[in-house]
Amino acid sequence: MRDLYHDELDDIGNSLVAMTYLAGTAMERATNALLDGDLNGAERVVSDDTAIDALRADLEARTFLLLSLQQPVATDLRVLVTTLHLVADLERMGDLALHVAKVARMRYPDVAVPTELRDVISQMGKVALSLVDKVAEVIKGRDVQLAAAIEAEDDSMDALHRKLFTQLLADNWSHGTEAAIDMTLLGRYYERYADHAVGVARRIVFIATGSMPAGSAAVKPPKN
Repeated sequence: MRDLYHDELDDIGNSLVAMTYLAGTAMERATNALLDGDLNGAERVVSDDTAIDALRADLEARTFLLLSLQQPVATDLRVLVTTLHLVADLERMGDLALHVAKVARMRYPDVAVPTELRDVISQMGKVALSLVDKVAEVIKGRDVQLAAAIEAEDDSMDALHRKLFTQLLADNWSHGTEAAIDMTLLGRYYERYADHAVGVARRIVFIATGSMPAGSAAVKPPKN
């Protein structure tokens, strides 16, 4: 029974990694759809979001079952309790990619991103993908040092977010209110995606060490 229990714990970890990759693929496709005006790509992100939702539900059910049947302690208990938070963060990352795809779909056949903002949105997409790749590795190896690198890379996303707003608020903005709203929302989606990646990294540190990183409770807790 204990072997089966530990096999199930390992499988839950593998499923978390799979969920991370799904959230990463969703954001990659959503960003490409946004920049290219690709309706089919946007629709695929929308339809594939159900797989992320289903994986969250499955992981929650399996986690609750182990908690109720095995009464875990120490690290195993941290793993299972933290898994319930991780799946919420990862599902929200998928939802934020979905929101990006919906902007692309809403503006089709036009491209939602004005020419002068393509570079900053492209960079935000690249940072998001770099973060989610690191998150997968952190989950696999419970790598505390790599988790700290995620915190540092989140600063790059924050800088890009500020750059986006600087351009939106410039006197020469000529694309009107609708485009400004789109860009404001998109900036928020990418920024929150990064924040949830940081949240996952912090929770893995908690699993590995038994304590949350210093200051994590006060810095950008994932909300939506």
